[in-house]
Amino acid sequence: MNNNDLADAIAEANGLTKVAARKLVGDICEAIASAAAKGDEISLNGFGKFKVKASAAREGRNPATGETIKIAASKKLTFAAAKAVKDRLNG
Repeated sequence: MNNNDLADAIAEANGLTKVAARKLVGDICEAIASAAAKGDEISLNGFGKFKVKASAAREGRNPATGETIKIAASKKLTFAAAKAVKDRLNG
């Protein structure tokens, strides 16, 4: 499922136009990205949590040459599904 598929499903389920639903999906994604950029945790009850995790700088290897390289520290967005979602997936 992509953004357009999600917007179409929301439009159909709620009697919205596809344009309005696409804007809604875009606004939700933007709100999540903005909160994550500030380092906030985004918790959606019954769905899951988005968290920002820091990855420390480390050494790695270039697979083509075997040369040791430095990998810079970075942040990543992780998602942990809620129990209700896990239960739905598994049963």
